Amino acid sequence: MRTIVHMTTVAPVAPSTTDRRARLAVSALFLTNGALFMNLAPRWPEVQASLGLSNATFGLSVAAFPLGAVLAGLAAGALVRRFGSARVAVVGTIGVGVGVLLAGHAPSAPLLAAALLVGGGLDAVTDVAQNAHGLRVQRRYGRSIINSLHALWSIGAVIGGLMATGAVTLGIPLGTHLAVSAVLFALVAVAALRWCLPGRDGEATDGVTATAPEQVEEVAAAPRRAGVARRTRWLLAALVLVAMSGTLVEDAGITWAAIYLSGSLGATASVAALGFVALVAAQTVGRLVGDRLVDRFGQRAVARAGGLVAGVGMGLALAFPSVPGTVAGFAAAGLGVATLVPAAMHEADELPGLRPGTGLTVVSWLMRLGFLLSPPVVGAVADAVGLRTGLLVVPLAGVAVVLLAGVLSPRRRATVPA
Repeated sequence: MRTIVHMTTVAPVAPSTTDRRARLAVSALFLTNGALFMNLAPRWPEVQASLGLSNATFGLSVAAFPLGAVLAGLAAGALVRRFGSARVAVVGTIGVGVGVLLAGHAPSAPLLAAALLVGGGLDAVTDVAQNAHGLRVQRRYGRSIINSLHALWSIGAVIGGLMATGAVTLGIPLGTHLAVSAVLFALVAVAALRWCLPGRDGEATDGVTATAPEQVEEVAAAPRRAGVARRTRWLLAALVLVAMSGTLVEDAGITWAAIYLSGSLGATASVAALGFVALVAAQTVGRLVGDRLVDRFGQRAVARAGGLVAGVGMGLALAFPSVPGTVAGFAAAGLGVATLVPAAMHEADELPGLRPGTGLTVVSWLMRLGFLLSPPVVGAVADAVGLRTGLLVVPLAGVAVVLLAGVLSPRRRATVPA
């Protein structure tokens, strides 16, 4: 005889003043996280030139940021449980700002890599903490808000990119520019902490009453547990690949857009920065409308359409290279992958047979392999046959999304307590 445990769906309720303030606070944390590192990304050509680095060496140095994230990512869960997601996110934000500032002052490739290693580790912890707090707020809302939170990250990235572009145009030294950025966004994060949800993560104050995973395991039969575990592992692996496809495209814009436009296509420094800005701006638009699109068409259809947009858009830009076409290609890529990371995180957080937060942590941790592998691989290909060929990683990621999108929900799931 098999006992089936039913989870109760929670109907959306009007958010309280505390909930609204918490949403504003976590939105501010997402925005600061997007802005900090992106103040540096458009100035990579300046950093590369000042240190005299080849594309391959530069790619290896930049890969230290995601390497730090991979090394530190699994510590995020313990830190959140010990200190609370809001506090961890705020302290991590301050640390990321310091790491980016040190990277901008680095006098050599090893010191650049060391600063990025520390910054990347803190960024991974911040990312898990802010997503954990965002999902906590989402549960209190009783409806999806995760895409809108990631849209705030993208808006922050646009702000950071525009700040960097303005600093380049005005001739502001890199160190001064990054110091102002670090102080400004640290103050925003500290101010946001006051309105974050009180109490520890997972307490009854989150407004949910869920069946504990341990209880589910006790009433489920052993053969069924084994079957669910195997299927869950495969689904989790596929969701990691979906998220990695999104990060590969993001990294192409962050690391290589300005270098490709200024080097291969001869754009000025201020124009070259627009490749990255276009990618993140289009990604922002996609995330702002993402919740409504997913509600209507489902995660699966939205992801597949996005993969096609990214693959075809960037593929055409590489096939017929020009400055306007390449900027448009990066914009298409950003729009296409806009919902991938939020979708993978949401799906992973609801996988059966996993303790709350486990799927989210695993996807957030492993997806950073895309950021880790992309810079050195693209850099090596660029030195061997040209950066234009190296950027084929973007349309290839679009193809991967089309093939893997079947693991996503055909329609948005009702909010279930977790």
